[in-house]
Amino acid sequence: MGLITQILTLPLAPVRGSVWVLDQVVLAAEREYYDPDPVRKELADLEKELLSGGISEEEFDRREDELLDRLDEIEAHQRRLRANP
Repeated sequence: MGLITQILTLPLAPVRGSVWVLDQVVLAAEREYYDPDPVRKELADLEKELLSGGISEEEFDRREDELLDRLDEIEAHQRRLRANP
């Protein structure tokens, strides 16, 4: 960027800063949403609950299916990221 361009686009600096901040928030939210560790922990907790008698087999199966679907979604997202860096 030349000096003239910087001077002429100076009024847009707050907008560029706001866009950057929003991009960072979106990236952080995506990292958290697509993190498989909490889902794996929830699966382990679910199994403990089943073994302790806290939930029925049917409830376990239903919730386990939901969590496994979530893990599949996370893995598909990670594959897409690796394919399109």
